[in-house]
Amino acid sequence: MNAVFRTVWGRQMAAVAALVVLAGCEGPLDYDLRGKVGGFSTTPAAQSASTAPRPNPDARGVITYPNYQVAVARRGDRLADVATRVGLPAAELARYNGLDTDVALREGEVIALPRAAAGTGGVDIAAVAGSAIETAPDTSPVQTTTLAPAKPAAPVPAGPEPVRHKVKRGETAYTISRLYQVPVEALAEWNGLGSDFGVREGQYLLIPVKDQPAPKRTAAVAPVTDVTQPGQGSPTPTPPSATQPLPDEKVAAKAPEEPDVKAEAPSNASTSALALPVSGKIIRPYRKGKNEGIDIAAAPGTAVQAAEAGTVAAITSDADQVPIIVVRHKDNLLTVYANVEGITVGKGDRVKRGQKLAQLRGGDNAYVHFEVRKGFDSVDPAPYLK
Repeated sequence: MNAVFRTVWGRQMAAVAALVVLAGCEGPLDYDLRGKVGGFSTTPAAQSASTAPRPNPDARGVITYPNYQVAVARRGDRLADVATRVGLPAAELARYNGLDTDVALREGEVIALPRAAAGTGGVDIAAVAGSAIETAPDTSPVQTTTLAPAKPAAPVPAGPEPVRHKVKRGETAYTISRLYQVPVEALAEWNGLGSDFGVREGQYLLIPVKDQPAPKRTAAVAPVTDVTQPGQGSPTPTPPSATQPLPDEKVAAKAPEEPDVKAEAPSNASTSALALPVSGKIIRPYRKGKNEGIDIAAAPGTAVQAAEAGTVAAITSDADQVPIIVVRHKDNLLTVYANVEGITVGKGDRVKRGQKLAQLRGGDNAYVHFEVRKGFDSVDPAPYLK
């Protein structure tokens, strides 16, 4: 049980942290998960990075680079449709991308090609010309000779070749954007990711190419669009650490309203600010920087309940497709419920204290990872549960 738990738990933490930050903000925020949890050492660099748009594909939806090709899915495409269009076996294309042949693709989703697409050698001009000469009426006095076979024309590369990253277990779009210091929104646009920025293990991602500084204008060069140089443009946003004390001040000012939070329907947990999401055994306690919440084990299928009234801020899954739920409460408080299944709520739903959100998974994974967060920072759930 412990060995299995540690393995599964380790895969989920990065995804949980990234989702919590996203749910706690009005807009997307690139979260640095490569160093100490809660660090923002590379966030300004990634947020300010300017990237070029993804090149347009050819008529078959193929983008050609010097060392590889990718195909861009169209609306309504399944992987088998893309395989037919590029002239590759569907099974080979599916195996290379870790997908099923009949899986539905998002419009704009990028599919890596294991080898050159059929027909990218260009048109054989010699063959076309020779055929036209052979079928022409024999009325011309002009003497012709057989043309030497021409080499197929190579497809024109689509600009600078971006790095191609293969997603590893436990990685998210946020950790990958931090690794290459590009905005997560640009990563999503280049690869056709969904609104939850979800990625899968074994998926190939194109890393957006960063814009180069604009060349100096000369009389012989047409004007180009100005590109903001480093150090110019809008002021650097105030780092979250500078505003971190504010939530504590607001909580202190609203302390007299605490009885309203406690005034719930009579229950065993009605006197606490938050209720346990599952009645069970705590198998892993809170340790700042080690375990950002507590892990509670119970029987498989046990209902996972909302710790307090609030709004479902986000629902997504980690690289192993295990769901994660974030609920936003008043006073900048967030609660997180990870390693669950059978979700019964949707994003944006209002939930009551004790309302079922999901249930525990089966087998040795029957536990919920529960976090309490004030803004970006995790806090010990114990004081809220007493």
